[in-house]
Amino acid sequence: MSEKVALIGSGNWGSAVAKIIGRNVVKFDHFDRDVKMWVFEEKINGQNLTEIINTKHENVKYLPGIELPENIIACPDLLETCRDATMLVFVVPHQFVTSICKQLKGKIHPNCKAISLIKGIDVNENGFRLITDMIQDSLGIRACVLSGANIANEVAEERFCETTIGYRNRADGELFKQVFHTPSFRVNIVEDVVGVELCGALKNIVAVGGGLVDGLKLGDNTKAAIIRIGLYEMRKFSQMFYKDVKDETFFESCGVADLITTCAGGRNRKVAEAHVTTGKSFDQLEKEMLNGQKLQGTSTAEDMYNILSKKNLCSEFPLMTVIYRICYEGLPPIRIVEDI
Repeated sequence: MSEKVALIGSGNWGSAVAKIIGRNVVKFDHFDRDVKMWVFEEKINGQNLTEIINTKHENVKYLPGIELPENIIACPDLLETCRDATMLVFVVPHQFVTSICKQLKGKIHPNCKAISLIKGIDVNENGFRLITDMIQDSLGIRACVLSGANIANEVAEERFCETTIGYRNRADGELFKQVFHTPSFRVNIVEDVVGVELCGALKNIVAVGGGLVDGLKLGDNTKAAIIRIGLYEMRKFSQMFYKDVKDETFFESCGVADLITTCAGGRNRKVAEAHVTTGKSFDQLEKEMLNGQKLQGTSTAEDMYNILSKKNLCSEFPLMTVIYRICYEGLPPIRIVEDI
């Protein structure tokens, strides 16, 4: 059976993986060569962004300077993007997943499967849900997850890196590996969706801590300590709530490698550093520094705090708790090393 891939999202990371997917699908006979990419329509100098992408083959707003394959077709209509698709690639901020799934419910291919490239969790009054569970429950389809040490611009420039796909059904994992694997974007697949997904969400909180340390000019030893404590709390939380999460997953690209690269570069670290050096709020810095993109680390810190405080677990996760308090309660940044 021929597989048809559709991309839901077209930001910095979505556009970087579009370049990979567009090139890879034409290498196999069992993939449709055209890949539609859902773009939230906006005007750039009076011209629709979709029109620019489809004529210039470049996302001039979110990934300027990188040429996209001509078989990537930007589409402003979500349902049209996903029509007849058998493989959905979700790469949008996690806040939008619920509304997207509501629109797609009952309107997707019966043999469809999905993969989430989203780093975050969904918190509600009953606790929290993984993004893959939201997709599976809403759409009645199987969902894998992809996460790793993958700063989008470096991936788009084809600098070597690794990534991890977590699967429940091995055939799905192998199929999505064909979509993403290249010599410069090495994919490993593991049977641990939950572990891969929680690593991708929780490391953004630790990256805020890394940025605070940079802003305070506390040095490399302190940053290494924050990374180690962060990895420990990530594993502790994951295995506390999900007994089947594997230790080995934390040594994949999605675990320790992603934690290191996110604490060295990336938007969460950068904005947290600026919070210390300028004294401005995270909300203000997000608007000033991120070109319309969302800061995932602070929102995930708030989500985590809500979970931990309801279960009286804050004292067991001192790093994640103090990062939340610095972000939302005005605690002085130096408390990151005093409260852990």
